[in-house]
Amino acid sequence: QVQLVESGGGLVQTGGSLRLSCAASGTDFSISAVGWYRQAPGQQRELVAAFTRGGTTNYASSVKGRFTISRDNAKNTVYLQMNSLKPEDTAVYYCQTTVYGRLYWGQGTQVTVSS
Repeated sequence: QVQLVESGGGLVQTGGSLRLSCAASGTDFSISAVGWYRQAPGQQRELVAAFTRGGTTNYASSVKGRFTISRDNAKNTVYLQMNSLKPEDTAVYYCQTTVYGRLYWGQGTQVTVSS
């Protein structure tokens, strides 16, 4: 059974940094497409950053240059380093992966950026 557990969210001031973690069990992140998504109140869930199955990275234009997705294959964990945070980055952040065509989501972690 695939399980994703996010951690690392919290409250930070504008300009601050956070690092989110997504630990996986039941699947091998090193060969999977993995993405970080976020959903703000009243908004649709949107892609923030992702690894493709080929290992390339994609970023939303709103976070490019500020956020970095990375992974530690030994720990089966994917990270999202978020720098220069802005109030508009406030959202619940979710980790997502696809295994044999089925989507799996973590429970989400709240990120709040105060102005």
